[in-house]
Amino acid sequence: MIRSFVLSLTILITLPHGSVGADLVAGEFPSSIESSPRLMVNGRVAVVDGRTLWFPADRILLRLAGIDSCELVQWSFDPKAAAATAQSLAPVPCGALAKAWLKRTIGHRAVRCNTVADGRTFESRGVCKVGDQDIALEMLRVGWAKVDTAVARDRRYVEAQRSAIAARYGMWSTYVLDMQEWRDRAIDKTLGRIPQADINLLSERNSEISPPFLDARRQPARRDR
Repeated sequence: MIRSFVLSLTILITLPHGSVGADLVAGEFPSSIESSPRLMVNGRVAVVDGRTLWFPADRILLRLAGIDSCELVQWSFDPKAAAATAQSLAPVPCGALAKAWLKRTIGHRAVRCNTVADGRTFESRGVCKVGDQDIALEMLRVGWAKVDTAVARDRRYVEAQRSAIAARYGMWSTYVLDMQEWRDRAIDKTLGRIPQADINLLSERNSEISPPFLDARRQPARRDR
């Protein structure tokens, strides 16, 4: 099941989209970004990763407020596939899949964002919608983002994440390293990053954020009895 889901979403990444929800084009990213966020940003966007939008007309890079997601080159691992094949952990491109779902959510619609201040990182962040749909809430609902507990204040976000974890949607069905720990510890963050690099990080992890870790600890030490 998860393999077919991964394949379908991987195809989504490569399919051409319209200018709304598209990828960044080489040479399009600016050398400087507008640092003074406005109260409202509205228009066409390019999707950078599972939590970041680029408004080319306004030259604004905006992160979705209240959530975090796997970095674009971050891997997670499917324990069910590994058990079924008796092989090593099956890699899941959680960063690429998060980006693909964000693009799918936006589709060919314009995005409207109310910007909010972020005194921790000085980044522009916004509560963004397509029509009446809260994009961040959708990412939490399908399990391709997690609540950023340092800034999230919306109870709907917490409830959406709780439901996604219980249903094991998206990354919650995999072994996944906490995103901030991944950023702090990953050395190679290029597009050529291989899954083994993240297996190594998992083996020395400090944070466990998904249910399969709990399942593994509940397994008996021996299976021959």
